[in-house]
Amino acid sequence: MKSLLLLLLVMATGFKHIISSTIPTTKFDLDNGLCLSWRLAVEANNMEPWPTVPTACLIYVKSYMLRGQYNRDVEMVVDQIYEFLSSIVAKDDDKDAWILDVDDTCISNIIYYQRKRFGCDPYDPQGFKSWAMKGACPAIPQILGVYKTLIESGFKVFLITGRDELLLGPSTTMNLFMQGFVGHEQLMMRNSTHKGQSATIFKSGIRKQLVEEGYRIHGNIGDQWSDLRGECSGTRTFKLPNPMYFVP
Repeated sequence: MKSLLLLLLVMATGFKHIISSTIPTTKFDLDNGLCLSWRLAVEANNMEPWPTVPTACLIYVKSYMLRGQYNRDVEMVVDQIYEFLSSIVAKDDDKDAWILDVDDTCISNIIYYQRKRFGCDPYDPQGFKSWAMKGACPAIPQILGVYKTLIESGFKVFLITGRDELLLGPSTTMNLFMQGFVGHEQLMMRNSTHKGQSATIFKSGIRKQLVEEGYRIHGNIGDQWSDLRGECSGTRTFKLPNPMYFVP
């Protein structure tokens, strides 16, 4: 019941008013300096790899995600995306493309990660699959706005995700559709040919394939460095904040 209420609240109001009071505050949590430095290292990819959020930074990460700073940081990135987008025009050959990641780029897993102590708990693959199969991820509104602008401006948008196509294809497709992500050229997911590949290798391979088909990748948006690294990353890459988990 609590999860349902949280989902309804997120979808109605975004992330700004979902604050739990069940986690005790410690002196370390109140002194955010160390956790701020930790998050900076994470966002700059100077702490690769990292398995979980430090327990001492639970309150810090929770507050960052839910009390407005995350949204402000996303908006800062989006401002840069629009500035870059204003300098380019899609040609008439339908080969001008943008790449968008899915999880915590287009749609948010904040409801799931609240139950996982905002990344302090180890990654739970079965738990995440069960969550993703519900198709209940709310859109990240700032990126939905970018997405719609790209479609309206004549760019071909490709959504590339490490989700398993066989298991999560239907729920992901429906989730995106219900949240307003309509009109993209293709949703590209992992299948048996990508078994064992890191996210960097998988996504690089997909982008390289698109370039070989004649597409010009202008922009690439993701919340993980593995979304943006590797071959054919695009003219500009845009990293969204995510201090909750790391994908190699």
